[in-house]
Amino acid sequence: MLKNWLKIAFINYRKNWLSTIINVLGLSVGLCVFLLIFIHWQDEKSYEQWIPDRENIYFVENGNASFGMMSSSSYPEIFVLKENFPEIEDATILNDWGKQKLSFNGNSAYVPGTASVDSFFRFFRFEEIAGNFRNALSDKGKIALSMETARLLFGDDYLNAIGKSITNDSNDNKYVVTAIYRLPEGNTVFKPGFIYKNPYLEQSKDQWTSYSYNGFFKIRPGTDIRALENKLSRQMQVQDEIASKKWGLTIDKKNLTMVYLTPINKMKLDARSDGISKGDKKSIMILMGLSVLILALSGINLINLKTAQASQRAKEVGVRKVVGSSKTALVLQFLLETFMICLVAYVVAFAMVELLLPSYNKFLSKDIKLIDPNLFVYTGLLLIVFSLISGLIPALYLSNFKPINTLKGNFARSKNGVWLRNGILTLQLIISSFFIICSLIIHTQVRYMMNKDLGFRGDQVIQINFKKGSWENNFNVKKYKRLKTELARIPGVTDITGSVNSIGNGTANASVVKLSTDTTQTAQTMLGGIDENFLKFYKVKFLAGRDLDWKKASDTINGAVVNETFAGKLGFNPKTALGKEFFTGWDGKKKYTILGVVKDVNYAGVEQTVMPIVYFNYDRNWVKNNMNNLQIKISGKDINGTLARIKEFWTTKAEPGYPYEFEFVDKQFAKTFEKFQKQQTLFTTLNIVVLVIALLGLFALSSLLIEQKLKDVAIKKTLGADEKTIVWDLTKRFLLICVLAVFMSIPFGYYAMNEWLKDFAYRIEMPVWPYILSMLLLLILTFVVVSLKAYRATKINLVKYLKYE
Repeated sequence: MLKNWLKIAFINYRKNWLSTIINVLGLSVGLCVFLLIFIHWQDEKSYEQWIPDRENIYFVENGNASFGMMSSSSYPEIFVLKENFPEIEDATILNDWGKQKLSFNGNSAYVPGTASVDSFFRFFRFEEIAGNFRNALSDKGKIALSMETARLLFGDDYLNAIGKSITNDSNDNKYVVTAIYRLPEGNTVFKPGFIYKNPYLEQSKDQWTSYSYNGFFKIRPGTDIRALENKLSRQMQVQDEIASKKWGLTIDKKNLTMVYLTPINKMKLDARSDGISKGDKKSIMILMGLSVLILALSGINLINLKTAQASQRAKEVGVRKVVGSSKTALVLQFLLETFMICLVAYVVAFAMVELLLPSYNKFLSKDIKLIDPNLFVYTGLLLIVFSLISGLIPALYLSNFKPINTLKGNFARSKNGVWLRNGILTLQLIISSFFIICSLIIHTQVRYMMNKDLGFRGDQVIQINFKKGSWENNFNVKKYKRLKTELARIPGVTDITGSVNSIGNGTANASVVKLSTDTTQTAQTMLGGIDENFLKFYKVKFLAGRDLDWKKASDTINGAVVNETFAGKLGFNPKTALGKEFFTGWDGKKKYTILGVVKDVNYAGVEQTVMPIVYFNYDRNWVKNNMNNLQIKISGKDINGTLARIKEFWTTKAEPGYPYEFEFVDKQFAKTFEKFQKQQTLFTTLNIVVLVIALLGLFALSSLLIEQKLKDVAIKKTLGADEKTIVWDLTKRFLLICVLAVFMSIPFGYYAMNEWLKDFAYRIEMPVWPYILSMLLLLILTFVVVSLKAYRATKINLVKYLKYE
């Protein structure tokens, strides 16, 4: 029986070779898209699976009215609350301080470092290669190295590095190596090249509202996490109230401080804040949903073509029923035929994934490999389920034919198949229209962001961040002043400036200010410590008032220029803000006076609201030690030559022995668009895939249906109908279905894009033209695809189709 079923299947595949190829191709492409997005999702979910007891380790996040949701915690929040609540078994903190240079006997390693405490290794159990994790970070003079860092410093003798002294070039401090560890092989955000004890802990022990550390708790099994979050939140609210009274601030009773605990193995995707190297879960889930739609579209093609071929199989079904075949046997036979197509498509899809994976990895900046056995288990189950769903409808439809009708040839007059095919074709075109609408709106929003006035002119400006820096002994600010003077002598350098917060890098330093005449009026603000020429350098437009005058002591001591958003937050417009005084959170009880108001400048991506900012003389308080960059404007006459001279100076005099890196400020800001440009690219690609699958299905379906109407065409031609009339008669039904599908897709597209646009502080108004263009585009494509086959139908041999059998 199985042998006969296979013979019949291959006969039908060969007979309908075009629709078979289209089915396999459509399913392969649909499965390939789904698999690529699925493996990306699985890769993001696999972070921190290497950590033992991960189900009991939680990342601590905080949210309050002033700073919103934060990925950082305060020192006492982590360690004092650990002592106060028995549910907390252990606690640790860490800070990623970027790359630093370590050296030993002429060897050096420029690697990422982490500042932490001794409990670090109780949470993150790296493999111990040499030394001992116990007390490895018990004091400031100890350091643990990764195996890779140890090799760079000590060569093949790295296992004997324990007890040897190395130098940190950033602060010229010496550290004794206490342990060597192997970094985990699994996906992780924790990849420190070295770990040492945080040197600033003593200063933080009583600062409950100084959110400066990434904190983690190990919770006792069986603890009610929600109840513990409420307990921790109440404790932090008490401390927040104490701090607010100290600084004369008013508590926002509607937005009290809250503490949240996120499982460490879900931190990558589910952190409420920005987390630590957080992934974009929302985009992944949107893409997963869209890939499922594409897969459904492929299944729709299969169902539609199988039901369209029903008339060719009707007599076969009638004969088999007459000779005793059961309905179950017929269903199983047709399911087998569907499964074979799906299996071939599955194999082809995996081959396509393997082929596309290198480019896909480059696009995502990942290194995904097809080695997870669970992937094949999940996709194998998907193959079975997909085959059942897409095969069951045509199988039941075909097996329900009545022998008396099919053997008499009356099947063609049945309207059931027509309604089923039209309904499925409508669904297919709804999905296609939905994708076109969404792609056009995404493209419009991204273009709007890229063309938005950013409030500054950064052309021909490069930024160089210090690789070697220190907050001790005013090292950073001394280095800034010295290098600024020396770089100004290089031919081709036209101007130099610096700032605490740099354009394109978002908020590095923030605080809260309050109006001196009404301390209930507060605003969270960026610390705009700037050099004298910063606002002129970037041609920032003044809306009212004037710039800081570096020759006036009053301007440099307590004068300030604020942006338009700052003025609005305190209840003023640019003109009425002039002369107003406010207290800051970074300079004690000293009053600052507003001398000027400038147009808003985007420091982060344009999807984010512009933050209030106070521009002031960087050299009048502790902020000066955050001047760790130089922004250099170069002449347009010899850009390459100037860049070469700057590089030579930097690598030989400014920071010898360090990698040289710079970024054009325009490109630096352009990086904030990358996420949305990638979304645009992915959605455009998916849209093309959808259209290809839908049009292939439409072509195959129209071919089958028009072939069934060739006798009608022959009769009409005999009666004198011209080719235009015949083509229109064969095409108009598909066009009507297309119009109906577009109208039905509009509410889905509107809802989806309205939700997507909610993420943007600066967004377009929902346009009408994408919906109209979607209809026109689909109508044109549908007409072209169907009319080609319809036109060929007008060239048939009339005698062949008019003869009576």
